[in-house]
Formats: sequence, C-alpha cells, structure tokens
Amino acid sequence: MHTLLALVMVAAGPVPVATTGLDWQPCGTEKGVSCATLTVPVDWARPRGATIGIAIAKREATDQAHKVGTLVFGPGGPGDSGVDRVVDNAGRFRDLRARFDIVSFDPRGVGGSSAMTCDPVLMQAAPDPVLTSAKQFQETLRHNRELWADCERRTGPVWRHADTLSTVRDVEALRKALGERQLTFHGSSYGTLLGQEYASRYPGRVRAMVLESVTDHSSRDTASFLSAQAWAFEDAFDDFIATCPECAEPWQRLYADPGRGGMTRFDLIAITHKLLKDGEYERLAALIKSGQGQHVRLDVVIPAFCADWSLPVHSYADYRRILRQAERVAPDTHFPAQAFALTMCLGWPHVTNPQHDLDVRTRVPLLLLNSRHDPATGINWARNVERQLGSRGVLVTYEGTGHGSYSLSACMREIADDYLVDVTVPARGISCPR
Repeated sequence: MHTLLALVMVAAGPVPVATTGLDWQPCGTEKGVSCATLTVPVDWARPRGATIGIAIAKREATDQAHKVGTLVFGPGGPGDSGVDRVVDNAGRFRDLRARFDIVSFDPRGVGGSSAMTCDPVLMQAAPDPVLTSAKQFQETLRHNRELWADCERRTGPVWRHADTLSTVRDVEALRKALGERQLTFHGSSYGTLLGQEYASRYPGRVRAMVLESVTDHSSRDTASFLSAQAWAFEDAFDDFIATCPECAEPWQRLYADPGRGGMTRFDLIAITHKLLKDGEYERLAALIKSGQGQHVRLDVVIPAFCADWSLPVHSYADYRRILRQAERVAPDTHFPAQAFALTMCLGWPHVTNPQHDLDVRTRVPLLLLNSRHDPATGINWARNVERQLGSRGVLVTYEGTGHGSYSLSACMREIADDYLVDVTVPARGISCPR
C-alpha cells in the first residue's frame, strides 16, 4: 500500500553512525550471502539519542572483476522485508547479479529492524474497513486510539519514527556504510516513495534510480487520494472484464450480497484487487463464477503508512461523501481496496510526512516503470509523477496488467538493467508490449 515534507532540524556535531564498513556475517543457505546490522538513531532529530539496528543483507556480485557497484533495493508494503528478498528470493535481479552486489534492508518497524508489536486480540477486534454508520465511525476512532497506545507501549519509541523521511536518512547512512560515493537504487511499489524522497533530499548522491510501480504522493486531500486509487482499480477491473464479459453480472451480484459467498463487501473488493494485481485473471474468473470467497486479513505497518499520509475524515457524513466521489469515478467497482487506509488511519495524530509535489534536481533522470493496468499503483499515478519530475523523470510503460512490471516483462527488465549498469536513459514515451 500505500501514504509531505517535514523540516527536521539536526543538532550540530557528529552523528553516531558508522560511515565505513559493516560487520558482515554469513546468513541463509547460499554462498555469497551475508547479513549485518546498521545502527541509526531512533529519531534523526536527536542524533545522540537512542538507537535502533537496521537489518541489512547482501548478495555479492558473481563477477567481481566487472562489478559496477552496489544496487540497493527499496522494499514495498509498507511492511515488506528487503532482507528476505536478498537472502531467499534474489532471482528478481538474476541479470544484474554479475554486475552488482545486491543489498537490501528491513525498513524500521519491519522484521529485524525493531518490528512493530501489538496486542493480537486488539488487532483481531478491528472494525470492518468499510464503515456503514456514524456509530461505527466513533467505534473505529475509539478502537484505533486503544490499539495505537498498546502498540506504542509494546514497540517503543520507533513507533513514532517509522515514516519514510526517517527511512531516507537510514538509506543515506547505509550508502555511507557501504562506502559507495553515490546510490544506485531500485525501489518497488511503496519503495518508490522512499526513492522519490531520497532523490529530493540528496540529489547529488543519486547515480541511478529505478522506481517501479510508482506511488504518487501529491494528492492533497483524502477524496483525491481515494478517487485516484478508485480509477486504477476500475481500469484494471475493466481490462479483466474484457477477457471475461460473462463475469460482470455475477461480480455485481456478489457485491450486492457478498454474505452468500462467505465474504464481506470489503473482502470481495480486496480479493479482486489482489488477483488483478497479481495478473491472475483465470483465478478471479473462477472465484466469481463459484461465488465463494474468503475473509481478507490486512497486514500493513500502521505508523509507516499513516505517518506518510494526511487523510483526515472529519465525520461519518464526510466519509460517505468521499466514498460517493470514488464511486462516481469507478461505477463498476464502487470503491478501491485502499479504502481501508481511511479507517486504519482514522484519528492518527502524528503525520510527519504529508503529501507534497516533488522537487527533484538529480543530474540523471529517474527511470519510472509501470504497467498500463495496475490496480495498486495506477498508470495515472505514474504519469503524474513523471509530470512532476519534468526533465528529471522518464516513464516506460508495460502495456499489460499486474503490479511489478520489472518481473513481468523481459523488455522492461532489459531497459531497467541497461539504465542501472550504464546509466542509459530510454527515450521518453516508449513502452513494452503485453
């Protein structure tokens, strides 16, 4: 999922972060894979204060004689583990592994980097993500406050410092610790927000940056955020319906009465979103035709998202207005799965990285990759980010469906790899066939 510019004043004096070297130790089961811990401040505004360890993993380049440098992968989510990606699932970068050490990390609040901890009973007691009454609106506010207080007690001070701007500072500390003069970066999904913010803060430190499945962080209000997501979901759903026109009517019947299939209305939306995102059209068609679904469990690092997005909803009437606006944009699908963000963050008091337009002044244009039909990070988001970047951004479009075009298309992968290895910037407006 997806979710600003906070001005952070840093005290003068040395910052307690290693600038060279990490204590690498073998990890996993494969040769050439090692792990380390990077120590950083919990609060970058208090560099001499409490610290946390950021879990790091590295897979060494197989051709050290021709190695370009280190490629840092920015995981998505928020909540994905970059360490797991490097240790267990590095096939994604199979064509780059000869030329780069592949490095990633668990963002603060995830996995081995002071993972968020909350009462599982309270988590299970969360209200339905789609609100249907003013009473439920108030119950959600109460539940959120109770849950967040519990999570903060269990998690500690990192609970209030898990936003993307803090992770940007962690990535800069990682670059220094790796001994890299400039950063070569590939961010996926929510990791694209990390890349955008890094390029904004440290433009001179960017060697090359791929942003795949692009998050747009410029929507100024809650309604425009949800409507942009609704457009992307509708677009992907309509692409699916073009392959299965007989699925349209039974899907609407399920939406009207999801309980007969063992689902809530949100379950149907979320399952449809996931299968569209994964490009699993046949599975979605089978689910619709069977009329049977399942309950969906949300797994998002709450403060990592809510601190990044100012999504105020002032009342139940305001909530209904926002959803009605989304439905006008998406009459076939009604509302997007990201509607859960409105209830998950309802009443959140610590927005440290609110939405803003990009101001990137890197020497090399950032390379944006996006599928034409992506329900999670729509082409509308990618085009808007390209517009904000101007001459400092180039979008390449995969003319297909799904989330994560680098893994879906050999053409997209080749363009991205050429850019990362040789900093070859493709022509503006090109695309790869479905």
